[in-house]
Amino acid sequence: MKSPLVAMRSFVADLLLWSFYVGGLAAGSVSGAVLDGTAKDVVTYAGIAVSLVAGSRIAKKPRIKAFLSTPPVLWFLFLFNGVMAAVCYLTMDGAKGIMAAAGIGLVSLGAAGGLVSNRRKRAEAVAGGHRM
Repeated sequence: MKSPLVAMRSFVADLLLWSFYVGGLAAGSVSGAVLDGTAKDVVTYAGIAVSLVAGSRIAKKPRIKAFLSTPPVLWFLFLFNGVMAAVCYLTMDGAKGIMAAAGIGLVSLGAAGGLVSNRRKRAEAVAGGHRM
């Protein structure tokens, strides 16, 4: 069992990490409503960077990683992001549509890779279990 000091330190670290993630998402999403010009671009890109770094750190935590690697979550990510990539490509103009579709499509392909990887692991486990 963790000592109270270690538990509190872990809680504060998690709280800060989630705060940076949500703050980065908010800055990347809402800056256009508040700012104009170069300031808007700087805040948007900085928010995206902060949320990406914080989100990748959150995704490495054991409980989150276990949840994200379950087949239902991977299927949802694969299908939802695949559809959204197609929608972005078809509804957005020019380079913005292509870049959005490519970025979201990469997430979909990553989920597909996780599905294939999990299927191979399960097949190896079943085959290994029958080899006596």
